Amino acid sequence: MSSHIDTAQVSIAIIDDDSGLITVIDRRFAALRWQRELLTYAPAPEQLASLRLNALVLNPSLTGLDYIERVSQASPGLALLVLADGGTVADRVRALRGGADDWVAKPCHPEELIARVQAVLRRRRIGELPSDDAPLTAGELEIRPERFDAYANGEPAGLSRKEYELLRQLAGADGRVLERELIYQRVWGYTMVRGDRSVDVFVRKLRTKLERVSPGWRYVHTHFGVGYRFAAEPEDGAEDEQASELPEPGAGLSEREQQSTVPEEPERPAPLGGGVSAGVEAAPAHNTDVPLDLALTR
Repeated sequence: MSSHIDTAQVSIAIIDDDSGLITVIDRRFAALRWQRELLTYAPAPEQLASLRLNALVLNPSLTGLDYIERVSQASPGLALLVLADGGTVADRVRALRGGADDWVAKPCHPEELIARVQAVLRRRRIGELPSDDAPLTAGELEIRPERFDAYANGEPAGLSRKEYELLRQLAGADGRVLERELIYQRVWGYTMVRGDRSVDVFVRKLRTKLERVSPGWRYVHTHFGVGYRFAAEPEDGAEDEQASELPEPGAGLSEREQQSTVPEEPERPAPLGGGVSAGVEAAPAHNTDVPLDLALTR
């Protein structure tokens, strides 16, 4: 069973100054009846957002890598592909972590580029939660789908596209623990490679931004070796819970071991005037019949 993309609904833009490549790709897009914008400069991210694009293909040598993150923040729902001449591993990692969905190396056949665009759109649709524009409230946090952001006391967290998608997946799980592999599949659209720490990196970024706008609450909880869970819990309650889990002194020890851990009281001197410690023989008292002056001369 093939997954067919409704090509009439696709609106795409290309930012590149390679006139030959743009001409060839534009013909293929036209054959698919895609609505397209061909740009030889990097417009402001706000301008791109006003175009209501489904996908964007850009050349980082023309836009710079910082542009990717700026576009991702301005248009969180945008499928973003990088079409570049080579590029280092560091550049590719930076672009993908900054919000890019794919990195395509030149030279690239137009059919491969189209297939990659369709694959990204298909994966993003599979990972979408049921459409619901109603805000989700948890603790002080209000997750607002129409803004692709979270707010606390009216202050936006300023989430990037990937951070927002991560938050929506966790918050939409109804308190269940989501495994890292499942989170990666839903947010990035790929099978997670062993050793990839992208989920952990973005969870750390998400926590930092949520703690900034809502410092008295904890929202994303780690389940070591498994994944993450979303639940709004006050930090004071978390500390009290942690304190209540501390073991009592001597817990887990036998009765004899507990007794050996109790410090013994120091011996107290015998009180003056006749008090005698147990087990000590009392010294004989003075003979009260002896005259006082004679007793002193002895």
